[in-house]
Amino acid sequence: MKKKCLLILLVFILVLIPMDVYAADGKNYDFEGYTYDYWGNAVEGPAAFQLDRVIDEKNMGGIKVQGFNDVATSGDGRIFLVDTLEGRVDIVNQAGVFVKSLKVIRNAKDRIVIDESGAQLVLNAPEGVFYQEKDQELFIADTGAERIIVLDGRNYTLKRVIKKPENMAGVSEFKPSKIIADNTGRIYVVVQSSYEGILELNPDGIFSRYFGVNSPSVNFIDYFWKSISSARQKEQMKKTFAPAFNNIDLDSDGFVYAVTFDAAAQHMVFRLNSGGKNVLREKGSTSVVGDVHRMRIADQSQFIDIAVQDYGTYAVIDKSKGRIFLYDFDGQLLNAFGSQGKTKGSFQMPTGITWLGNNLVVTDSTLKCAYILKPTDFGKAALLASEKCYYGKWDEALTQFNKILALNGNYEAAYVGIGKNYLMKDEYKKAMYYFKLGNSREFYSKAYNGYRAEVLQSHFGIIAVIFLAFIFLILFTEVRYHKKESGQNEE
Repeated sequence: MKKKCLLILLVFILVLIPMDVYAADGKNYDFEGYTYDYWGNAVEGPAAFQLDRVIDEKNMGGIKVQGFNDVATSGDGRIFLVDTLEGRVDIVNQAGVFVKSLKVIRNAKDRIVIDESGAQLVLNAPEGVFYQEKDQELFIADTGAERIIVLDGRNYTLKRVIKKPENMAGVSEFKPSKIIADNTGRIYVVVQSSYEGILELNPDGIFSRYFGVNSPSVNFIDYFWKSISSARQKEQMKKTFAPAFNNIDLDSDGFVYAVTFDAAAQHMVFRLNSGGKNVLREKGSTSVVGDVHRMRIADQSQFIDIAVQDYGTYAVIDKSKGRIFLYDFDGQLLNAFGSQGKTKGSFQMPTGITWLGNNLVVTDSTLKCAYILKPTDFGKAALLASEKCYYGKWDEALTQFNKILALNGNYEAAYVGIGKNYLMKDEYKKAMYYFKLGNSREFYSKAYNGYRAEVLQSHFGIIAVIFLAFIFLILFTEVRYHKKESGQNEE
């Protein structure tokens, strides 16, 4: 009897109490993944990534870690981690081994730099970091000191300091929080709590413009009251400001990607062209909003950072639920995974995300660590398929989509991808079949239009004969009718 009771208790613990699955080395074996179908229902499937390594205080060579607030990587695999509370930028290599810590800035002669006030040049609560490959420069947003520090990316010596430009317009304070620089040297800066847009600077630090204003959503109730209010009442009403951006990244074509989690914003993810217009593609079954079921504002995904691959695939991280959403260039949701918690592999307060080759590096300020996530077999196929589609290598993409379907037969994005493959080859009937399986109405309509034109062209002779016969029949009946009418009139 006791054995039966113990057995029942064991089954209860294993079945009803949620537990994380761990590999032999103690790491999370895998995340739970899902996507959304056309109707907005969550569809379970394998996750695109799993935990590979953890970078924390144990890897930092004995220095104290208060929490990582931003992350950047270089092409040779270095990882740059910003510890705002400690006022440092820590550098580790691709294997997670500590390389160097930056706090006191030195010059090319390895001497501590003295600033204009006669004090040592020391980082003061930095919040952002970016590595520019073309010129091999490391940009640090030194927020507390209201400046940008640019270092040589090879030996980490000072190249220049950018302070508030004298010609800077607007009312925003110069408190750089996040930063990127393109291949022409233009610098884009997210300034704390700025509603004027992203700050664009010339390579020499001169103010150029505010870039990509984030338009607020329309509140029809406020709009109605303002429309009937007097001028004095309008002055007393609360002003509507443009929502602030939270983070930015750059793609290989020079487009600026940005995110916001302001509930008043019309959009959450942006791809800004040179004119500052949002040209983000949203051709997926759902909009680029993270979790689609958002009955309350508190339930909305809050994107804190974005990371873009050279082939247009991007990952955004939701700080409210600890989830990562992976989208392709068309805005098709490829995968969502991750959760909040205190177990290894979960997130408490994610702060940054970036690519390290095809791996992802994610920082967490509360857990005081950075996770290196590697793609699963499913994730490898999904990333490779997205890359091949982006570069127009349709046959190679088809191979990867078939691999994906072997792992997850409910994956609509794969059916849509195969449909696009056949659509580009003008095989419209096959394309229609796969678009139907993928519930892609927009692309199904495009394939149907091509199929209809193809049918009309192949049967043009028969259609022309039928059309001419129809016209002849109409003329013949008209002639007979008029003859009959004329005969009756003569009688």
